[in-house]
Amino acid sequence: MNLPKINNKYLVAVLVFVSYTLFAMAWVGGTASMGQIMASMQIDSLASASFISGAVTLAKIVGTFIAAWLAVKLGVKKAFFISGILISVGLLTPLSPNYELLLVSRFLMGLGGAFMIVYFNPIVMAWFEPEERPTINGINAVAFNVGTGIILWQMSNFNTITGSWQNTLLIFSLVSILLSATWLLVKDKETNTATQQDDEARVSYSYIDGLKDKFNWIYALTYSGILAFYICLFTFYPKAGISQSALVIGSGIIGTLAGIVYSKKFLARVPVIRWSGLVIIFTVLGLSFGDTEWLQTTCAMALGFFIFFPITALVTIPHELPNMTGERITVVFSLFYSISYLIATVVLWSFGRLVDINQGDFASAFTLITVVSSTFFIGSFFLPETANYKKAKISSKQQESSCEA
Repeated sequence: MNLPKINNKYLVAVLVFVSYTLFAMAWVGGTASMGQIMASMQIDSLASASFISGAVTLAKIVGTFIAAWLAVKLGVKKAFFISGILISVGLLTPLSPNYELLLVSRFLMGLGGAFMIVYFNPIVMAWFEPEERPTINGINAVAFNVGTGIILWQMSNFNTITGSWQNTLLIFSLVSILLSATWLLVKDKETNTATQQDDEARVSYSYIDGLKDKFNWIYALTYSGILAFYICLFTFYPKAGISQSALVIGSGIIGTLAGIVYSKKFLARVPVIRWSGLVIIFTVLGLSFGDTEWLQTTCAMALGFFIFFPITALVTIPHELPNMTGERITVVFSLFYSISYLIATVVLWSFGRLVDINQGDFASAFTLITVVSSTFFIGSFFLPETANYKKAKISSKQQESSCEA
């Protein structure tokens, strides 16, 4: 029996977006229910809880690093399917009879999410024209925030409807399995040639090539600062008595939508990254050291907006570089996320260490994270402006047309 193939690019985009949104819902839902999960296993050790967080972080670093290798070996379609199946292992989280199985389920689920976020870009590149990619990239960038926001605001309602937190998490995982099965119906459409903006022969691009490429290091280091801040915001800021984290998510969704519109209208990518980065530094300062609730609330809302406003431009830059191929862009984003998460993990550990050394005082740690958040602004001075490549391409084509005439 031959099942019909999914060949509509917008349906493919919806499938990718919903798959990652559901991952966020299952992931954050599991995190929100972790106290109940640990209590059901009669585990009250903070060390055990922190070990779960450490395993998850390791999954993100390792997963994003090896994602390109898996895609090269199996193809992006099969690799994305595997990422969906790994996410579905979250099914074991509410069913785990012991701590060890819980740890494995969270690790594999995190691994699946790490794979999936890397595969956004080769999928977008294969299915969408260059002028459409900023919009799709921007929509994908907000998927995790949408899933997180749904859980933060609706988890209790889900639990009421399903009867328990266990049933809610089970349903999330079952829907993930269904989406993974649906993904198998998508037409296999790999990007093995240079993009339409560069009609050149495909050139192999390995991990070694990626590690030697200066752009990849600049690109990852630029993002690492706000990633580190974002993780610290939800990990440590509530413990410091700063409770405006949820506002960052809501404003982030608005910022992403505004960023999509902006990136469609303006071709230049670097200016929006640079000026947003400058705003981020001052708003991190205000949120961290502000002595009034209205100031911290205002800064939290501005932070959410300006962290995500330039993300569409940021993730679109590699798509617009000369000689970009599906293989190369997979390696680029594999290194982008793995390097960023590795740096963010070190920053996270340093933040906690500074709080411990100073007997619970957060001042030094807040100073550290403010300095680290400046990488977005500083990195913008070293990122390539892809609008220049597009203008050069247009000029070249105009000259060719003139010569032919």
